[in-house]
Amino acid sequence: MVVSDFTASFTHLSKIWITVLCLTYGSSASANDPKILVFGDSISAAYGMEPEQGWVQLMSDKLKQDGSHYTVINASVSGETTGGGLVRLPKTLDVHQPNILILELGGNDGLRGYPIDKIKSNLNQMIEMAAVEDIQVLLVGMVLPPNYGRRYTLAFQNSFADVATGQEIALVPHLLEGVTTPRDLMQQDGIHPRAEAQWMIVEDIYPLLKPLMNSDK
Repeated sequence: MVVSDFTASFTHLSKIWITVLCLTYGSSASANDPKILVFGDSISAAYGMEPEQGWVQLMSDKLKQDGSHYTVINASVSGETTGGGLVRLPKTLDVHQPNILILELGGNDGLRGYPIDKIKSNLNQMIEMAAVEDIQVLLVGMVLPPNYGRRYTLAFQNSFADVATGQEIALVPHLLEGVTTPRDLMQQDGIHPRAEAQWMIVEDIYPLLKPLMNSDK
């Protein structure tokens, strides 16, 4: 699945407002309940649909149906980059104190042509922040459209595997079918998955998330 940059869609004030909402989402959970924090961009923020249609809410529903006591907190912000995430993450971890972090960032960096080494450095620093707090991390990889050039797109895609291998964490290589995802599963922008594809994203992530939940008992 190809990712996108929606920073231009938000003013500075609206982004702050969204961030505040994300930090308070799921705050009614018991302090003793284990928590999964989803920390991503528009792909995880249910862009173009109602929040309850997005994969994060669907995964939360699935966990409840499976009898899990995990609470899912969505701290995703449309247009977010790894640099913005690096700034935001310490406070987010402090507020929610999750057991598991699903890290879905990097797509907007790639679409802006940011240096691969910088993207990897930011991801590594966020993962290391979580490790200090004994938080398990599941990294979600992204892909770019081919018009960004073979050298850059390949290096970008490989960067997630490099980080996951170096940090010894679980990796979802890409969502759906990467750049070959059928057009009818995508919104008109050709970038964001439609509501019909959100369950498929859950199916991509859940098998790698479940072992982390089991080991956290």
